[in-house]
Amino acid sequence: MLLDRYITFTLSHRWQTIVLATLAMLAITAGARFVTVTNDYKMMFGEDNPQLLALENLESTYSESNAALIAIASREGSVFSRQTLAAIEEFTEVAWRAPYSVRVDSLTNYFHSRASGDDIIVEPLVDGAQSLTDADLIQIRSVALDAPDIARRLISDDERVSGLAINFALPDDNPGPAWHEIADYLEAAIAQAQANHPHIDYYLTGDIIMHPAFAKATEVVFETIGPLVLLMLLAVTALLLRSLYGTLAVACLIIFVTNTALGIAGWLETQFTPASSIVPIIVMTFAVAYSIHIVTATLGGMSRGLSRSKAITEAVRKNAYPVFLTTITTMIGFLSLNASESPPFRVVGNLVAAGSFFTFVYAMTFLPAMLSVLPLRARPIPTERAGFFDHLGIFVVSHRKVLLWSLLLVTVALVTGIPRNEPGDNWTKYFDESYEFRRNTDFVLENLTGLDNLEYSLKAGYEGGITDPEYLRSVDAFAEWFREQPKVSYVQAFPDIMKRLNKNMHGDAPAYYRLPDDPELAAQYLLLYELSLPFGRDLNDRIDVSKSATRMTVALRGLSSLEQRELDARAQAWLRANAPSLVTEASGLTMVFAHLSERNINSMLSGTLIAMALISFILIGVFKSVRIGLISLVPNFIPAAMSFGLWGYLVGNVSLAASVVTAVAFGVIVDDTIHFLTRYQQARREGLPASEAVQSTFRKVGRALWTTTGILSAGFLMFTLSGFQSSWVLGVLMTITIVLALLADFFLLPALLMAMDRKSWKQEKIRI
Repeated sequence: MLLDRYITFTLSHRWQTIVLATLAMLAITAGARFVTVTNDYKMMFGEDNPQLLALENLESTYSESNAALIAIASREGSVFSRQTLAAIEEFTEVAWRAPYSVRVDSLTNYFHSRASGDDIIVEPLVDGAQSLTDADLIQIRSVALDAPDIARRLISDDERVSGLAINFALPDDNPGPAWHEIADYLEAAIAQAQANHPHIDYYLTGDIIMHPAFAKATEVVFETIGPLVLLMLLAVTALLLRSLYGTLAVACLIIFVTNTALGIAGWLETQFTPASSIVPIIVMTFAVAYSIHIVTATLGGMSRGLSRSKAITEAVRKNAYPVFLTTITTMIGFLSLNASESPPFRVVGNLVAAGSFFTFVYAMTFLPAMLSVLPLRARPIPTERAGFFDHLGIFVVSHRKVLLWSLLLVTVALVTGIPRNEPGDNWTKYFDESYEFRRNTDFVLENLTGLDNLEYSLKAGYEGGITDPEYLRSVDAFAEWFREQPKVSYVQAFPDIMKRLNKNMHGDAPAYYRLPDDPELAAQYLLLYELSLPFGRDLNDRIDVSKSATRMTVALRGLSSLEQRELDARAQAWLRANAPSLVTEASGLTMVFAHLSERNINSMLSGTLIAMALISFILIGVFKSVRIGLISLVPNFIPAAMSFGLWGYLVGNVSLAASVVTAVAFGVIVDDTIHFLTRYQQARREGLPASEAVQSTFRKVGRALWTTTGILSAGFLMFTLSGFQSSWVLGVLMTITIVLALLADFFLLPALLMAMDRKSWKQEKIRI
């Protein structure tokens, strides 16, 4: 037999095999030095993502979205006190000195306009806070609370929290170092401000601060979770094998496979993100799951009296085919991630597929050679384990009908939860509470303003058209419509400026707080106002260069991704009915994330179907039976459906990571089905009736399937140690699916197989 000759050759040349495998591993591993880590959250999106393209177009028209927001909270009550305003004024100056800072908006430097005869006076709201009189404080409070462009943005409703926003212009070629430089500067500035003003708390957030948080999440996986997973896997292996040298062989294989995967990543010049940094953990888990079959079989053979060489030969012969099929299906499942809208998941798919392939290669070359070199000692296999699976097989055969209908009822009950899931990603929820960024963001959301913004670029249609009264009225009506919507924190719109200027030019008479009727007069007001603004306070972030479009910002609070998309759809419907010339979709970082999961579900649908079709054809070909091949699909489809149904009841949100689980899980959980059906068919070919074939299968592979499931579940469950949403969601859902798949293989699949062979039931007796 060709396989036997191959095994004999490998064992005869074990040292040469070990050396060649080591040299090959080292050559590939050399590429690991080219691996880099990116902290750019935009790497989560594909270059052709329409929402991302719209965001980039918005940023090129107005200003880039590189902002930090600092909430300044007074412990002593209102921020409208000399001490607190002085602290805000002081930090405003510090913020201007931040690296790459181009604009600072705060309560104290808010430039409001007022009338002075025939002139407009534009001045900061606070100038010299320590010298303010009580009357000044009352006036400042009145202006701040009445200004629609800062109320709920730079001052909270309860007056206890003030906001300070900083915008940055970053280098185009390599912004990474700038992100860290800015974060370090602001953190140091906040520490100093906290020491100078102990009665005030500072909370730093914003999209510019999210970049370093992404980098930290990646570092946590590589530096903390990865080593913990390795130790856990080795501990589980040692517990299962109860062999020091067997564990050492598995440890060597883990190192070989992990180094190879990282080397391939380096040669491909991969940039790891928090979402893709889980690759080494998945590869390590698969390395143990694959190799432990061979090591366990080897030790089992030696315990039966076989020589080490014969035991290795038997172990490789029995496991080569199932492990090969496992490798193929796993690779197909992960390669289907190339259909994902998010590049990091394509990286995961390709690298894990490569890692699975090399796991098989090393398991068939390096591992047998290593086992033949190590001084393995065989220990008796505990009889109670074999006895447990004997009894389990008898129980399943005896209660096959009850188990079949019970599982079907449970499946139906769980599957009904699938419609409760809604696609959505929210960047403010990407990190858990262990991250200061998340805690600060939550404080801002609860006390100051929403960080989810809908951005609209509303075009007037011609140069200088933004002062056209008709245009201004349409935009103003649109802004007022939004202000009436629930969970809208504030709306920042250009007509508010024009209404204030019109009021100023009429002696600040309240009756004139309305839009000007004369376009030429409105253009003059705007020009006069712009000339009065100091450096860094211009309107370039609200008006395009040709004055043919304005930017309207709608801040949201507490809306899910689905609600955000629905709100934008209602807004477009309002525009079509009331201002057709202004119809445009919302842009901004919020909308990019809001559409990401939905787009990924649609794109992954084709990838998942292709993967399932390929695996289905493989199973039909392997078992040489359309009937068995189709039956084998049932215990693999059902667990994924049950998982998403359970997820619908418990969580109800399908994030980016959740949207790829079906494809990945199907490629992984089908492995246990292959092992079970392979042994079952072998028993049937030996002449055993269906019920006895099921019992024999439990006896021979029950412990192996239990062990593999335990290892895979433990590996994926370790993702929950990550504070990054994509990692822990993938880990939890995969763990649930893998466990449910084992239950389906133990209780549903045998019942289906015996139902298929029901004609012979009457002649069969259960042998206990």
